[in-house]
Amino acid sequence: MTDVMGTAKRIIANAEKVMVGKRRQIILSLVSWFCEGHILLEDVPGVAKTVLARTLAASVGCTFKRVQCTPDLLPTDVTGASIFNQKTSEFEFRAGPIFAQIVLADEINRTTPRTQAALLEAMAESRVTVDGVTHRLAPPFLVIATQNPVDHEGTFPLPEAQLDRFLVRFSLGYPTLEEELRMLAMLQREHPLDGLQPVVSADQIIACQQAVREVYVDEKVRRYLTEIVHATRQHEDVSLGGSPRASIALFRTAQAMAAIYGRGFVQPDDVKRVAGPVLMHRMILKPESRLRKVTAAEIVAEIVADVPVPTLRKAGAAEDELEG
Repeated sequence: MTDVMGTAKRIIANAEKVMVGKRRQIILSLVSWFCEGHILLEDVPGVAKTVLARTLAASVGCTFKRVQCTPDLLPTDVTGASIFNQKTSEFEFRAGPIFAQIVLADEINRTTPRTQAALLEAMAESRVTVDGVTHRLAPPFLVIATQNPVDHEGTFPLPEAQLDRFLVRFSLGYPTLEEELRMLAMLQREHPLDGLQPVVSADQIIACQQAVREVYVDEKVRRYLTEIVHATRQHEDVSLGGSPRASIALFRTAQAMAAIYGRGFVQPDDVKRVAGPVLMHRMILKPESRLRKVTAAEIVAEIVADVPVPTLRKAGAAEDELEG
């Protein structure tokens, strides 16, 4: 697990040359990537959602494509299409941006459900079918989507089935006054993202993904995370709780969190760290609960506080070091 922790530290250090005060969000992004999952960044405009995606791409030697989602974007603009070649008198396939290893779908809720669905097969199975021919996507494949939750005019909200395909969803939030002052100083002459260089390779990310699967999860911890998911289905304010896919997602992200902290086994604290980003977008609240301003974040926090925590050994110094 030291290799996973070392890789994570290099990416975090590189990303923090651009992102100020966003270590938790960077760690959550790496957790998702090491689990072969996908990321949904949801926040108001101007808080560096796109910058975070570009920073992760710049830190790793992978191919990167950006798709600016608009209402007139077609599925073939994402997946690619077969074009007739007059010289050879044959149709040839021209790959779309989805064939990059890192794909940024900017403002995904601005495009139509038909185009949103074009991402579904790629995200779920790492492959794309065009004109009856299936094409495999080169690993490590990662989709980072952004959306603005405030301005709903002219948008197409993601359906629950597609939201479920994102392993984690989280927000960046506004920086503190001191962090914003540091940001202004960094941006005075040029954007630090322009000079960012890769610090790890695609093969190292794939090795981390394989190593994460070997992290040991005790039976007590398995029961603990499963009880959390089951509690979302029984909560009085929730009409639809986490599915078995939510349990799998919580299991895998806890493994990745443990590996990033340099451990070969999962602790309950790892589950607590990822419970919110994994579960909040997989829950549908009752209408009367939404009217009372109850949020999914509050429900997850309440459930995590109520479910009994199994007793394991005390956390080591690696957690303190990475938390900064």
